[in-house]
Amino acid sequence: MSDVSRHIFTSESVTEGHPDKIADQVSDAVLDAILREDPTGRVACETLVTTGTCIVAGEITTTNLKFFRDIPDLAREVIRQIGFTSSDYGFDYKSCSVMNLIHGQSPHIAMGVDTGGAGDQGLMFGYACDETPELMPLPITLAHQLVKRLSDARNANEFPHLRPDGKSQVSVEYVNGKPARIDAIVVSTQHDPHPAKANTMPDGLVDNIREKIIKTVVPADMIDANTKFHINPTGCFEVGGPHGDTGLTGRKIIVDTYGGMGRHGGGAFSGKDPTKVDRSACYMARYIAKNIVAAGLASRCEVQLAYAIGVADPVSVLVNTFGTGVVDEERMTELVRAHFPLTPKGIIEHLKLRRPIYQATAAFGHFGRTGDGFTWEATDKAAGLREDARIAR
Repeated sequence: MSDVSRHIFTSESVTEGHPDKIADQVSDAVLDAILREDPTGRVACETLVTTGTCIVAGEITTTNLKFFRDIPDLAREVIRQIGFTSSDYGFDYKSCSVMNLIHGQSPHIAMGVDTGGAGDQGLMFGYACDETPELMPLPITLAHQLVKRLSDARNANEFPHLRPDGKSQVSVEYVNGKPARIDAIVVSTQHDPHPAKANTMPDGLVDNIREKIIKTVVPADMIDANTKFHINPTGCFEVGGPHGDTGLTGRKIIVDTYGGMGRHGGGAFSGKDPTKVDRSACYMARYIAKNIVAAGLASRCEVQLAYAIGVADPVSVLVNTFGTGVVDEERMTELVRAHFPLTPKGIIEHLKLRRPIYQATAAFGHFGRTGDGFTWEATDKAAGLREDARIAR
């Protein structure tokens, strides 16, 4: 009987032109616009996009009252940046209708938040592992890189026929818990119609995606003779974006996080200001998990935080290292409480979350990213955790 354990794990990602991601980006652009003028503004913004229409709804509390009349222009600018710039695409920033259904927030929620408590109850997870330099799972990392490369190629006009909507999927075979090879890769992209043949992809598109997208992203040594490639597997993807499917804020929460590798509390991120622990506590949980792995205290780590509305301190903190930890998990939890601020106010201040940094998070994942806005990706606590863990042992 073999001692070798094998399994295949799959994660997906989507481009910024996917309808759900358009909605996420509009919602986070609204949040950024508020925070730019009013850092203590409170935002819970939802967006829906469908053929010819963008609806922006939700609850906002802000001193920046002139903002409300700017929402249509703001939404149109996001749609333009994404690339829906022609009516030929079925959705066009110039001609789409934008409905503004924003109104004020409940004063009862403010009663708990104003005193430093959480803006809602809920449970939040963060995850990290040593499979990639970003300390992210390999399947979601490659899936994000594929759609980002697809988007970059479209924006740079590296080859013709690409349109904004697209998806990727990567299946990784694990052997004894470690990534060993790529079993399957799926890339689907919206494209121009074939100039002569209905319901057919333009000539050369499949070869360009294989050579200029997949081969530039996926490590060659992870591909073998048995790796399967599916490029626009239906054979045609002309109708995309909001004309093809309705998009809604918060419907890509697994894409936003760890591709399913690690649990999810169910709360979406986009359109929520940092007093909402759905967002800020997930960022803190990722920060904690990443620092634990960066410190060498575990090769895999999942952190759960749970909050009650209006209560500042988490009602529970749990660290799970899946048997890879160098100290027991009870001690790991003590280290977390000692090294990381866990109240909403402490999280917001430590991670510098009252800034207009959120539109950039709304495509290609919230984790494993670089840049000034992604403060939760820092590993500045790793050395202190490692030292205290050494003393504990």
